Amino acid sequence: MTVPDPLHLGLITANRRSHDERPSPYEETWGNEEAFEVQTQLRDLHSHKLWRDSRLVFEGGHSARTLTINDLRPNWRVCYLSAFDRVSFHIPFLSVQDFAREAGRPEFNSLHCSGATQDTILNGLAQALLPALANPQRACQLFLEQIGLAILVHLTQTYGGLHFPADQKGTLAAWQEERATEFLAAHVAGDFSLDILAGTCQLSRSYFSKAFKQSFGKTPYRWLLEYRVGRAKELLRSDMPISQVALECGFSDQSHLTRVFSMILGETPGQWRRALRSPITSMACPNL
Repeated sequence: MTVPDPLHLGLITANRRSHDERPSPYEETWGNEEAFEVQTQLRDLHSHKLWRDSRLVFEGGHSARTLTINDLRPNWRVCYLSAFDRVSFHIPFLSVQDFAREAGRPEFNSLHCSGATQDTILNGLAQALLPALANPQRACQLFLEQIGLAILVHLTQTYGGLHFPADQKGTLAAWQEERATEFLAAHVAGDFSLDILAGTCQLSRSYFSKAFKQSFGKTPYRWLLEYRVGRAKELLRSDMPISQVALECGFSDQSHLTRVFSMILGETPGQWRRALRSPITSMACPNL
């Protein structure tokens, strides 16, 4: 099967791959990079096997419109035992983090799903790309980038815990969102009162708390915890001891960091660091 060049959607890329039942089976390998692979099935996939390194992690099929998300830090191998037709979106970690920061949501940490799930919205966005995937030379770049942004908004909101309110009533103004998040980020390792935080937006404590939750879908404290975890992930890429990472990010000690990190990401800081440095890891969403 000829592998088409990826279609560039701004921060992410897309491609469509399909395969008839004969000849079969058909295999692919990929991984060992800091990126997410998000796939949506255009038709029923009746049978395939998926390995993470040498371990079989899934055997079976997916129905049409099924979405799967995989962290590509490990090495993966898939063997298709039946016909398939899918659209894949390749999303570098840094690209989705940059998108979240530009959208005023710097607390973003990762994309998570509990397994294969039906997602008609992403499948619809993929269907809208089919003409461009078939004939990329005639595609409008503005259209492609708008679709790419719509995909990132949907994924980060649905599987990344971010909140983009459709109704602006009762929310913070844009300048207040920016001022509040800048203050929180600047005080990631410090202590401050809710009154001081609300004062940066020229609001009372009670009104600010309600408006902040309407804007971000979480309390200021939860926002700060998630931002601290995101900052910890950046420091864990270095050789800094985890105990020092904890203090740099405003946690009382390593145990405190481990509890919060595990609660938000489902793995300890040590596990996350080891997964970053090794292709062998345990994934939250092993199905592709």
